[in-house]
Amino acid sequence: MKITVTKRRALVLAASVGVLALGLAGCTRGGGTPSGDDSGAAASPGITDTTITIGIDTPLTGTTAGPGNCTADGAIAYFGGVNDAGGVKFGDGKTRKVEFKLYDDKYDPNTASSNFQQAQSDGVFAMALGLGTPTNNAWKQAALDAGVPQVLIMTGDPKFDDVSESPNAIGLVPKYQDEGEAFGKLLAADGKQHKVAIIEQNDDYGKGYVEGFKAGIGDSKNIEIVSDLTYEPTDTSLDGQVTQSAATGADVLFNAVSVTPLAVGELQKAQAIGWKPSIFAPSNTSSPGGVLTPGGAIDASGNPVYPGIYSVSFSNVPAAPTFASSENGQKFLDAIKNPAYYPAGASPQTGVPDFPHCVWSWIGGQILDQAFQKMTSPTRDAFMEALRSISGYKADFMLEGTSVDTTKDGSPAISTVVVQKFNGKGYATVQNFG
Repeated sequence: MKITVTKRRALVLAASVGVLALGLAGCTRGGGTPSGDDSGAAASPGITDTTITIGIDTPLTGTTAGPGNCTADGAIAYFGGVNDAGGVKFGDGKTRKVEFKLYDDKYDPNTASSNFQQAQSDGVFAMALGLGTPTNNAWKQAALDAGVPQVLIMTGDPKFDDVSESPNAIGLVPKYQDEGEAFGKLLAADGKQHKVAIIEQNDDYGKGYVEGFKAGIGDSKNIEIVSDLTYEPTDTSLDGQVTQSAATGADVLFNAVSVTPLAVGELQKAQAIGWKPSIFAPSNTSSPGGVLTPGGAIDASGNPVYPGIYSVSFSNVPAAPTFASSENGQKFLDAIKNPAYYPAGASPQTGVPDFPHCVWSWIGGQILDQAFQKMTSPTRDAFMEALRSISGYKADFMLEGTSVDTTKDGSPAISTVVVQKFNGKGYATVQNFG
């Protein structure tokens, strides 16, 4: 989806797409208790007897446009596909179509704040699925004050999952602390001596990953953190941080970097100076097509040039060798490149998406579908109650040992992850480091 947004007002794209109760991918419904019947309540803004309007604020242009577009495309494809067979039957008995309004924040907090104000004027029922910790934080309080749900957003910041602090919010993806901790535990369990260099984004994103990593290694005597360098999301290069990290002799790089071009340049610089540590890459900047290949981390024969590239995940990704051969995978790929599912001015994915966010957004769409079916009144309160009642739900593409559970205070919709290692073709789950 290539969208150009100019001036303060974000370009708004509306896609009227319906949802079939059985879902495009044949997913299983269930989990939790429907919200209480309050059918006499006045409808909240953004919902009628026939439609519900969901806003997505995400970087559609700029340095994080690749994953940013995916956060919209997956849900659009999911709801566009099920529209071919009808509309979603909500818990109040009415069948509604879903309208999306898209806002481009360019990964800029000030733009994100303006976009949220515009979304209110546009009459959205809820905001969902948008990418970014600083951008979602920028309008978090405003959404709380206005009573607008801010749900299934793609940030691992735990403040969105605390019901007492954010009763109208919940994240989609695992907390940054959980990702960092999983890798820390894997490295500590190796038993061998390791020197770790850390490069982290200077905000809640980077700090969360490092906090989790340190918790994972605990008091293990085999791990020494030899450097911890930061950068700002607006920086254009990490060459200095890479050079300083390499000088420490570290054999492991813990890479809490969220900006795609910076992650690519980081890999290129490391190779240019002959530094080849094992690398931990966050789930949102570990894409083989979007980061590893342009970063030169894969040689001409398709083999990794680093001793090991590790990440964490809760879902299969389109680049996985078995993805396209599965029934659900083929449905996903067909839907996400179908121009009929996209609104005017928006372009579908042209091939296999480079970023996992497209799959995450599809999963987010399925979770929204679950909540819609449980809503027994057309109100935001009923929606949040329904959304927080989903337990044990296995969405498409979720890995073994993971599931959706929105009932736990302090946890996002998905809180379980597995550590994976890149093998030249994709990522495979591992139990040991090395």
